[in-house]
Amino acid sequence: MSSLIAFNKPFNVVTQFSAHEKYQTLKDYITLPNFYPAGRLDTDSEGLLLLTNNGKLQAKISSPKFKLPKTYWVQVEGIINQKAIDRLRKGIQLKEFYTAPAIVTFLDEPLQLWQRFPPIRERKTIPTSWISITITEGKNRQVRRMCAAVGFPCLRLVRVQIGAYNLFAHQLPLNEWRYITTQYLYL
Repeated sequence: MSSLIAFNKPFNVVTQFSAHEKYQTLKDYITLPNFYPAGRLDTDSEGLLLLTNNGKLQAKISSPKFKLPKTYWVQVEGIINQKAIDRLRKGIQLKEFYTAPAIVTFLDEPLQLWQRFPPIRERKTIPTSWISITITEGKNRQVRRMCAAVGFPCLRLVRVQIGAYNLFAHQLPLNEWRYITTQYLYL
């Protein structure tokens, strides 16, 4: 029987089940057999990760062909300006590709976020700011690279939504997982 689970991945966890010499992996949190990540979330990124035991569903969720929107809350170094937001909205030329337009908005510091361990580096003389960015591609480190390309390096990246499934609307605490239905994904 096909199943889908949502996991709120903490910082410094590798998106794989096989052992890693330096970091914790998904097997430290999820003991279900035959589940595989539907897409990736970098070790230094946090938040929503979907896993399934169905290969076709895994492909639909992770393939850019289906353009499933993914929303990230991003803490950047410096006070991001409207010019940078506009560039992100239009798409950015990265080394090997041009990103599709993104939905980008200014974001107040999210109070409902958990404390990250270890905390981000803080510099007394350099402020930080937050944006929400929604993309449909999800190439390797894309959001981080987009932010750096407009001059605002990413300090913290939290994926909060895939399709209509939202960590906070569905109250999924850090380090926990639960079964979900595909109705939240718009597949």
